[in-house]
Parts: sequence; structure tokens; C-alpha cells
Amino acid sequence: MALHQSRKAEIIEEFKTHDGDTGSPDVQIALLTERIRYLTEHFKTHKQDHHSRRGLLKLVGQRRRLLEYLRKQDLARFKKIATTLKIRTR
Repeated sequence: MALHQSRKAEIIEEFKTHDGDTGSPDVQIALLTERIRYLTEHFKTHKQDHHSRRGLLKLVGQRRRLLEYLRKQDLARFKKIATTLKIRTR
């Protein structure tokens, strides 16, 4: 399930780097994290939903790649978003 439009707007507003920003790595990571957390809760009640589990794994991989990119580009921004979203990093 996609994020509700109002929740998505809240996340974008919180993590944007400038006005009109919807595609920076910070915003993308925050949106992916929200979807990952939703799916994680979904699997607590729907243990046999293997099709959605594959989608979750794809989202986790995409977020990992974005985090790696952000870590290489700007370490301070990476640390800030990782602590704000409470994401474990290596």
C-alpha cells in the first residue's frame, strides 16, 4: 500500500533541503523508511504474504543504496538522517 498523501507531504516537508524538493536522497530515504516500517508491521499479522515480502526486500535494498550514496557525498547529512530516522548503519 502506498503512503497516504497527507503523510507523504508531511515527510517531504520535514526532510526537504530546499523549496520544491521532492527527490533529494534525504526525502527518498525518509519515504522509503516509512513504507518499510508499514510493511514490517503488516508482516506481524500476515506472516504468509511472501509477495509483499519481496517488495519489502527491494525497498530495503533501494534505501541501502541511497544511504551509501549519501554517505559518500555528504557524511554529515548521512549521520543526521540516520539518527533522525533511527536507521542502523554499519
